[in-house]
Amino acid sequence: MELNNLKSAPGARKARRRVGRGIGSGLGKTAGRGHKGQKSRAGGYHKVGFEGGQMPLQRRLPKRGFKSQSLKFNGEVTLTSLEKLGAAEVDLLTLKQAGLVGEMIKNVKVIKSGELKRAVKLTGIGATAGAKAAIEAAGGSLA
Repeated sequence: MELNNLKSAPGARKARRRVGRGIGSGLGKTAGRGHKGQKSRAGGYHKVGFEGGQMPLQRRLPKRGFKSQSLKFNGEVTLTSLEKLGAAEVDLLTLKQAGLVGEMIKNVKVIKSGELKRAVKLTGIGATAGAKAAIEAAGGSLA
């Protein structure tokens, strides 16, 4: 095989569309653009969402809702998951290594869901009022 013998596979190189080159091409006269209207003109097009001057849908509907960007840095841990963890002292790094919170989490709060029987010392972690009572009842503490 030589470089001068190389050839594309049949049908691999499709001829480009030659518009406005006579009736025999099938794309003569209006060149596939139809008759009249903004879309038939050269340079005649509009921005996304434009509805011909009618008030666009995204402007007709009311503004609604808000999602805080700080939510992705806040995490929560249940009393049940603290029980399963089985560590005497728990901090943010311990929770990340155990996979209970994501890597991006900066603030963690313990919520009262389930039961806690062993004493756990929390450092740098917040807790709800109910969770705090449950932790202290089990002999644990918050620092």
